[in-house]
Parts: sequence; structure tokens; C-alpha cells
Amino acid sequence: MMESSARPRRLWLRDPLAILADGAGGGLVVEGSRIAEVVAAGARPARPVDATFDASRHVVIPGLVNTHHHFFQTLTRAHPAAINKPLFPWLMALYGIWPRLTPDAFRLATRLAYTELLLSGCTTAGDHHYLFPKGLENAVDIQVEEARSLGIRAVVTRGSMSLSEKDGGLPPETLVQDDDAILTDSERVLRLFHDPAPGAMVQIGLAPCSPFAVTKRLMRESAGLAERFDCRLHTHLGETLDENAYCLEAFGQRPVDYLEEVGWMTRRAWLAHGIHFNDDEVRRLGAAGVGVCHCPASNMVLASGQCRTCELEAAGSPVGLGVDGSASSDSSNLMEGVRHALMINRLTYGAEAVTHLDALRWATEGSAACLGRDDIGRIAPGREADLALFTLDELRFSGAHDPLAALVLCGAHRADRVMVAGAWRVIDGEPLGIETGRLREEHSRLARHLFGTA
Repeated sequence: MMESSARPRRLWLRDPLAILADGAGGGLVVEGSRIAEVVAAGARPARPVDATFDASRHVVIPGLVNTHHHFFQTLTRAHPAAINKPLFPWLMALYGIWPRLTPDAFRLATRLAYTELLLSGCTTAGDHHYLFPKGLENAVDIQVEEARSLGIRAVVTRGSMSLSEKDGGLPPETLVQDDDAILTDSERVLRLFHDPAPGAMVQIGLAPCSPFAVTKRLMRESAGLAERFDCRLHTHLGETLDENAYCLEAFGQRPVDYLEEVGWMTRRAWLAHGIHFNDDEVRRLGAAGVGVCHCPASNMVLASGQCRTCELEAAGSPVGLGVDGSASSDSSNLMEGVRHALMINRLTYGAEAVTHLDALRWATEGSAACLGRDDIGRIAPGREADLALFTLDELRFSGAHDPLAALVLCGAHRADRVMVAGAWRVIDGEPLGIETGRLREEHSRLARHLFGTA
């Protein structure tokens, strides 16, 4: 069905099958880009509406918020060089081929990742791009252009690697930049694209890659830039025992001590993975308000370990969800990530300790908190109208009695409708303005050409 993304002034999403919001059994009213009111079951909106959408077939949840990804890795999914390896050998295998990345391939990888995320019900897409081979200096610009074209909300973090093998790091010389070039470009993209205001469609963060790929100077000066421009800080930390061992050998300290030394123990910062922290480190991270993005699929694929989600939350750290790189999770589907999070955390903490509502909360309110945003992640008056609507029409849902639980337990993976900032961006399971068949064909052709093993 073809339909414009234009939004009526007041739209009532009426009588949903279920909704993840208190007192909203009758739906919600969208006005402009925001939620104007929620409607109790059996009630009507307080003021007249211009249009009504019958949501009686739909389970309505806040738009999912992805807080860690590497879009370029969609080009090297299930790559023979990296299959069945833990993190460091996995990285070393792919470092050898990633320098082949071109601007055209990166644009298609970005478009494909945004589209995959949007179709899974994700309305705010965070990416950590740290790969800047020669010719790809404007990678952040490409990501912003693609987000604006698709209409998805984006948090693009300007990643970086400056510590090559010859300097004691992990990446090859072909993939690193010097600190000054990184900091100059970081300031450039912050000035061009970062919008710190509520309702922002594009925000920029600073994301030196990891302790084994950047200098301490870069970490410190990135923190200073973040203060100047009121932006977030992001990095990988505590992902594997190998990383802990590297930090002890290279710096004589564990990763959280490293984080504190470089001035990142702040509410501005959120970490990817956050697995191998001891009790004292969990306490310190929580006291500082440092967020953690839980990446269950990647952690299982690479056998990295299990994030201490419950302890981190109890200590005061926001906990969000991320699909992580498509070369380690082999997917950009955040709704699937919600199910993965539920399963691995039940295995860790027990069947009664973590519920489907916890997993959904991590993917919405928790992720929004990691990004420092209180305008998204929840269905409530005044919040941005970012919504994901799922139907339960597939065989996988037949016999399900609790619609919200069914989304997670029965394996929902594709939204029927997605709204971003009050405008429909997915209708009848298809993204507006994107020919998915053509996108897949072009993306797959470039992946085989640039990264094929033949």
C-alpha cells in the first residue's frame, strides 16, 4: 500500500491490541512530532482529532533505540575468515580486508543497516564508526545524509583508531589516523551536525574505539570536546578477558581504572559490552552514572561472556541494548536482540529475575538513558512520537495469550508500521522510499566484489 509519510495535525492511534504504556488501552494521540495524550480504555481523546488509525490489530511499543552498531560490517557478515573465532582473532582476520572499504560501499552498508533497524521497530539508530581508510574521511557525513533521507533518528558516533600494531595496538597501520586528524574531524562533524536539543533527529558522539586501538591523549581530549559541545562519549570496554589482560600488560591497570584516568567516569559516557567488571568496578561505574550497552547476540557469537545487567542497573548505570556489528552478530535486527537479551539474562539470573518487560525496557528507556535522552524511549505525553507497531498474524504467534510477551517470546522480528517523529516511515512492513530488493542486490554485489574470498 502506498501512503505518504506526511502527518495530520492530530492523529489518534485507536484501541490497540496491546500497548506498552500505563493507562493507554484506548491508544494515543500524536500531534506534530510528539505524543499529545494517551487515551484510557473505552475513552476518547480530550480534544477533537483530524484522523484516526485503527490499531486494533497492532501491539504498540515505543520505538526501539539501538546504542551500539558498526554499519560497515554488514558487508562482511558470516565471512569465512572470521567464523568461529573469539574477539581478538576475529578482529585480526577482518582487519586484513576492511581497508578495501570504499565510500560507495559504505553508503550502501549504512543504508542497509538503517533500513534493517527501521524494519525491526528501531526508530533511533546509534552507530560506532571507527574505520577511516584513505578516501573515506567523510564517513560521518555519509551516515548523516542517509539517516536524513530515510527519516530515522540517528546518533552517529565519530569513532577512531590511532594506535597501530607498530605502536603496541591491535589494528594495522592502514586503518589508523593520527590523534590530531581525529580531533580536527571530530570538531568538524560536531559543528556541522550535532543537535543537543530535545527532539533532535541527528546527534554526534565521540567514540575512540577501545583501549587497544587509541592513545590516552585521544581519550582525554575527546572528553574535553564532549564537554565543549555537550555530546556523548562512547567506547568498547570490558568486552573480553583478553582486553583486561591487554590493559594490565600495556597500562598496568584494569579497564575501569583506565577509564577513570582518562576522565571518562561521567554520565556523558556509555560503554559497549561491559562484561568483565568485578563488584567494585560495577559499583564505581554505577556511582558515576556510566551507561552500558548490552550486546547479547555478539557476546554469544564471539563467546565473550555475559553482561552483568542486573548488578549494573542496581548500582545506578543505565543499561541499553545494541545489535553490535553485523560481522559479529550477523544481524541488524533490534527486536531479535530483545529476545536474545531475555534468554541470556534468564540463563544468568533465573526465569523470574528477568522478564520480557525488562528486555523491552532496556531496548527503549534504558537505551535512551544511555544516550542522555528523556524525549524518546517511552509512550507518554510530551515524548517524541517514535512508535513501533507489530501484528500477531504469523503462525509463530498463533495461540499466544499475552500480546506483549508474545512479541519477545514468540520471536517478532519485523514491524508492520513504524513512526518516527510523528511520521510513518514503515507501512505494511515496507520502508517508504526504499526498494529493498534493489538495495539487497547492490549491497550484496559490492560485498562479494570487495570482500569475497574467491
